[in-house]
Amino acid sequence: MVASKSPVRRITAALGALDVADGPISRLEAARRLREAAEELEAAQVEAARKAGATWNEIGACYGLTKQGAQQRFRAARNQAKAVTAVPEKKKAGPMASPE
Repeated sequence: MVASKSPVRRITAALGALDVADGPISRLEAARRLREAAEELEAAQVEAARKAGATWNEIGACYGLTKQGAQQRFRAARNQAKAVTAVPEKKKAGPMASPE
């Protein structure tokens, strides 16, 4: 997977590959790349919607899901986005407090 390309560009490339594919395996590969890019785009849009103030109820309504259903569906995307944006804490140098 080429992470440096935007999902929209990857979708466009996968659609182009699907259009010119000459066999079932090459069409399947293009379809897989299309699905992966679409899932990445969807996850990014869910995160963008949340950052813009959309509720899980609103996001769920887009999919015919409850709030909980939307949270479950996008849990992996939420966790991945959190992991990417998390900055590791630096350990402070200095004396350690002794336990009491």
